[in-house]
Amino acid sequence: MSVLSIIRDCLDALLHPSARYDALTRARHRAFMAPRLLGSLAAFAAFPVYLALRGAPTALEVAAFAWLIAPILLSWFLSRTGRYEAAHVLSSLALASLIMMVALTTGGIESFAAIWLVVVPLEASLSASRRVVAFACGLALACATLLITLGHFDMLPPQETGIDMSEALMGFGVASATLYAAGLAFGAESLARTSVSLLYLEEDRYRLLARNMSDVISRHRKNGAVQFISPAAEGMLGAPASRLLGHGLFDRVHVADRPAYLTALSDAGRGGESRSVEFRLRRDSSRGQNNTGDFIWVEMRCRPLDEMTLLSEAEVVAVMRDVTDRKLQEQALEEARLAAERADASKTRFLATMSHELRTPLNAIIGFSEMIVQEDVLMVDGAKRKEYAQLINDSGQHLLSVVNGILDMSKMESGNYELAAEPFAPSAALVNCCNLLALKARDNGVELVTRVPDDLPEITGDPRAFRQIVLNLVSNAIKFTERGGTVTASAGIEGARLVLRVSDNGVGIAADDLKRIGDPFFQAGKTYERRHEGTGLGLSIVKSLVALHGGEMNVQSRVDEGTTVAIALPMVFTPPALRLPASNIATLAPAPRAASEVQSYQVKKRA
Repeated sequence: MSVLSIIRDCLDALLHPSARYDALTRARHRAFMAPRLLGSLAAFAAFPVYLALRGAPTALEVAAFAWLIAPILLSWFLSRTGRYEAAHVLSSLALASLIMMVALTTGGIESFAAIWLVVVPLEASLSASRRVVAFACGLALACATLLITLGHFDMLPPQETGIDMSEALMGFGVASATLYAAGLAFGAESLARTSVSLLYLEEDRYRLLARNMSDVISRHRKNGAVQFISPAAEGMLGAPASRLLGHGLFDRVHVADRPAYLTALSDAGRGGESRSVEFRLRRDSSRGQNNTGDFIWVEMRCRPLDEMTLLSEAEVVAVMRDVTDRKLQEQALEEARLAAERADASKTRFLATMSHELRTPLNAIIGFSEMIVQEDVLMVDGAKRKEYAQLINDSGQHLLSVVNGILDMSKMESGNYELAAEPFAPSAALVNCCNLLALKARDNGVELVTRVPDDLPEITGDPRAFRQIVLNLVSNAIKFTERGGTVTASAGIEGARLVLRVSDNGVGIAADDLKRIGDPFFQAGKTYERRHEGTGLGLSIVKSLVALHGGEMNVQSRVDEGTTVAIALPMVFTPPALRLPASNIATLAPAPRAASEVQSYQVKKRA
């Protein structure tokens, strides 16, 4: 281990704890303590030699050597308190006191020691404090003024040295002051070199940090122009940092987010508090392509730049972080919340609908059965009893259809609904279903028209499911068509599919409700505003049955103009286990005009 290392370790052990964690402060404290301790120790070591050569010292010489204790005391003060500026002030006072003491006994302002007053502010300059330097300059000027004043009024003690000795002392004073000033200059240069090396080291650290951290650090003018941006921007945006300087970053901000981006920078640039903003930035899909790409979400926190610089306008430093994953999670949570709200609304709608659909027939069954039980008291004749029994049967059938619809829907949603595929004639099934609903159409004052081509071939599928599809569609169309309207059911072959269309000129469906048609228990319009009864399971069952057949359902409707529901089913149904992946079914074309009218129900309006 070298001598310098040993000296440095000893000095570091004497440093105040506040100076041990900053390299520049540590260097300054060492530069203050080292020359004073070493100079004092060297002077004390030379004092016996001086006594042996000089003999008995004078009072002035004793005072000068006694002053050598002051540097040790100053080093002790700095070591215990860590007050660097205060230590320099005390050092200036000690040096000026020594100079004045020597100058007063050796000729005043003409003394060889007076030249040392120049050294006082030079020594104070090592403190890097304007206040300390100003104090030292004032102190040196005050001492010089005092010496001149005392000399002018002949208040100085008489000199005991001759002319030759005075010249020798003057030369010694000038030489020693020059050497001391040179030492101060070397110390200042050493501190400056240490400051520069530490600055480069800190810059390298910050540059390494900026290069390897995932967050992007940037420096902006108040108008958003980028002065500096860290290399991490290339990894975030896929573009070199040089392209983002100036307004390159602003050009990538989504148009809708640019006002918020500029507002945050402007507010921070005016010296306010830190600002945080989220916006979208365009990211290049590949290196060198800055015209195409997707957008990512970025969170930017900006604050005014704290620097004592004379800038024409305030600057802002910002930290940007990619928060796309967090945004996607928030969107997923929002979608889950909306889904939960829809599920809650479906539950409420289900309870509201089922409470009416189940309670009405049950009330009828209970009420009319009690009348039959009390026929002796109520004097119910045979005709009335038969009428009540029919009403009970009708209510029971309605209740059974509601329960069957719920059970079928439950089976379909759970995947337990099985289709039995077999060849059948769709034309006969369609006509039969329309025959069953002819009475309902007539009672509602609706004209029911069935159009089926003469050469409609057989298809392979589940005839029971096909009948259920037709009954639900035609029944819905009749229910939502006003008196005097028309419902048309048609079928035809388009490519390799059977297309069934049921159209009406009834109340229609609003655009907001159209996208939810087919959801279980959903009916267009609010439950408490609707005029038509039903569970809302009809189209949902149809949609599920069509999906089980590998087909497609398309609904087109306008309010007060009517609705058309088109069903496309494959000519040959293939069970799911044997089905090969098929392309999406194209949009259904309008019904062909060349179709023969097989059967038509012309229903006159009820009076």
